[in-house]
Amino acid sequence: MSQEPAEGDLGRTLWRCRRGMKELDLLLERYGRSRLPQAPEATRRSFERLLELPDPLLAGYFLGGIEPPDAATAELVRQIRAYVA
Repeated sequence: MSQEPAEGDLGRTLWRCRRGMKELDLLLERYGRSRLPQAPEATRRSFERLLELPDPLLAGYFLGGIEPPDAATAELVRQIRAYVA
């Protein structure tokens, strides 16, 4: 069962979606606004860990076709790609 995140928690996470690259900003924030409010806690934690990665690595995952090395991150990247496609 997933609990909705507190409004402040969601706002902080969405603020972290603002990167230095417009393409990343758009896809991360779009996914976050739409999917995170009802997402399971594990997905929200994975998304927050994803946001800790540097922009060049995220750009490679989302725009360069690079596959993340760990399965959980790879699955989240696939979900985000599918959502914004």
